[in-house]
Amino acid sequence: MAHRRRGVGVGRSGANKKFSKKAEEIKATSLHSALETVEKLKVKLSDFAKDHQTEIQDDPAFRQQFLQMCAALNVDPLMSRRSFWSKTLGVGMGDYYFELAVKVAEVCFATRPRNGGIIAVAEMQEILSRKKKVHIADIPIAVNKLKTLGGGFRIIKVGKSEMIVSVPTELDQDHIHILTLAESGEGGVTVDDVMNQLDWKKDRAERAINLLLKEGMAWQDDYLGISFLWFPSVWKEQQKAQLS
Repeated sequence: MAHRRRGVGVGRSGANKKFSKKAEEIKATSLHSALETVEKLKVKLSDFAKDHQTEIQDDPAFRQQFLQMCAALNVDPLMSRRSFWSKTLGVGMGDYYFELAVKVAEVCFATRPRNGGIIAVAEMQEILSRKKKVHIADIPIAVNKLKTLGGGFRIIKVGKSEMIVSVPTELDQDHIHILTLAESGEGGVTVDDVMNQLDWKKDRAERAINLLLKEGMAWQDDYLGISFLWFPSVWKEQQKAQLS
């Protein structure tokens, strides 16, 4: 006669509860330990900032490395002049990027009649550095601060170049493809170039080109019955590449 095993289910249930409780304890301990580690690293980061205040303010490459360290710990030293980090670093880094953002906006507005509101980051650096040297890696950070003000400020990738867009016009991938095509050539294209090299139908090519013309991002030059489309910001990049 087979013997009945009693309480197996109850025993398993009790064991599962113990395991679950232990797992939660381990999880809580690990989280607490991780938080303590992060806080310790933040203290070390603040000590580092105090010790290297001059380098962070004056050396663009050093400043970029410091910002990467801050990002890893979810620390934003650019918040405000009243923040702990601004006091630690003396003149607030946030103030520096705010001032740079204003200068970037001024250049964007001043050059808009020529380029339709799109300018290469490298050209922006060249213009700003005429008065005081600006590190190219600082410009995207300044543009990100302008994003919060609206107006369409953003950075897009066109081929090998980064471009600042300062108008709310929505540029889709078709427009980016045409700009990239122009960048890979001599800064200009024809409708036939777009159709042949991108394998597009004529209506698609013309639709994308017409918006770029309307916004002033492209100029049209008719020669011997052929319409050439030139992109000022891309053309400038091409000229620089040929000279280098």
